[in-house]
Amino acid sequence: MRGVVMYSAGDVRVEEREDPKIIEPTDAIVKLTATCICGSDLWPYRGIEPADHQVMGHEYVGVVEEVGADVKNVSPGDFVVGSFVISDNTCEICRAGFQSKCVHAEFVAQTIGTQAEKARIPHADGTLVATPGQPDAELVPALLAASDVLGTGWYAAVAAEAGPGKTVAVVGDGAVGLMAVLAARRLGAERVIAMSRHPERQRLARYYGATDIVEERGEAGVARIKELTDGLGAHSVVEAVGTQESFMQAVGATRGGGHLGYVGVNHDVTIPGIQLFFAGIHTLGGPAPVRRFLPELIQLIWDRAIDPGKVFDLTLPLEEAPEGYRAMDERRATKVLLTL
Repeated sequence: MRGVVMYSAGDVRVEEREDPKIIEPTDAIVKLTATCICGSDLWPYRGIEPADHQVMGHEYVGVVEEVGADVKNVSPGDFVVGSFVISDNTCEICRAGFQSKCVHAEFVAQTIGTQAEKARIPHADGTLVATPGQPDAELVPALLAASDVLGTGWYAAVAAEAGPGKTVAVVGDGAVGLMAVLAARRLGAERVIAMSRHPERQRLARYYGATDIVEERGEAGVARIKELTDGLGAHSVVEAVGTQESFMQAVGATRGGGHLGYVGVNHDVTIPGIQLFFAGIHTLGGPAPVRRFLPELIQLIWDRAIDPGKVFDLTLPLEEAPEGYRAMDERRATKVLLTL
């Protein structure tokens, strides 16, 4: 099969990879319909994380081709959406709603790589969720978004306790930040402040329900949020970037007693303990338990109640994945969908 491999920073190739096979009786083989490039894929692309012939990709939808003997919940022919973290969905931690910390947790990006024509999905019963039927082509991008960015943005909003009567501030205007805007409004937030300097992303944030746009960053961004909230800060803040500046901006923008949901994959972020102590806020985050939300999100998409697929602003065939990486690295695209 054809698949994407990152040889080293900036060196992405599409080449022949071995077809996946059933290894464990809990495995499924999925023939992928669509996949995509994630903002987190840019960390190794930019040399911030190591990459040495690394298979790429962790977001995926497709049709089940084959299942192991112990798989009961999905069958060949089912169209499925999968989480970017493998989970059995039955262990005590999964039952508590934190499937990304399952006792069998495995990051799809590290060993499986779904920027490819097919993928072997371990613990298929716990990781994959079948759609109510075969989706039309218009629904595929939205369902693909549920595999990571929508689920991650949704978790961030839930972790920040977005809800009726709340003001939510979203730090980060990438795909996850935009999905957090969508989620916050869907969860009933009264006001959603999107922090963005990019006109196209601002327009999409407005489409998804942002009521205010703040272009300032750092301390100026915090000051602007407080100005918009009677000097108090937001009830709920989402951090969807993962840099030192964005995290501290998020901490500063959260009112005393408020909630911060952080999902930006961070690198070299140092949190001053004394500053966090005196902030007096609740914090919750980390890798999103996307599997927890997939049934609900799939149904919302199926019913056309939400359209997260608009977050994809560039579509390319799998063979042009290197150009997709360049486009996202150069900020010519927010998120790239790869067709198969």
